[in-house]
Amino acid sequence: MDINLTFLGQMVSFAILVWFTTKFIWPQLNAAIEERQKKVAEGLAAAERARAELKDADAKAAVEIKQARQQAAEIVERAQQQANQIVDKARAEALVEAARVKAAATEEVASMQQRAREELRGWVGRLAIQGAEKIVQREIDATAHKAMLDQLAAEI
Repeated sequence: MDINLTFLGQMVSFAILVWFTTKFIWPQLNAAIEERQKKVAEGLAAAERARAELKDADAKAAVEIKQARQQAAEIVERAQQQANQIVDKARAEALVEAARVKAAATEEVASMQQRAREELRGWVGRLAIQGAEKIVQREIDATAHKAMLDQLAAEI
């Protein structure tokens, strides 16, 4: 192998290139690589945190949904109870009203019976007087014998 000046020039140039690269370029490349590694590590850590937060949020959402369902069930149950109370109250009021109407109707029937009896007594009294007139063949004075006619109507 023949070492000549060209070869020596190339070696010196190569040595300068290696020195220049290690002095000025290599530190910037290392810094860029390290910065990129930090960003990737931070991104992975953020993804892991996000995954954990998502898991926590899912758990919280499940708890909230469960609580909302329980509250909805309680609201439905209270509404059903209120509806039952309203129905029971209406039923009780209807029974009271029916009893009142029945009592009023019974009282009215009793009053009508009493009036019918009084009217019937009056008719029977008049019929008795007419019958007695026919038997006696003379007219009986109703005003003169009012006390006797009232007693007769009361007995009937």
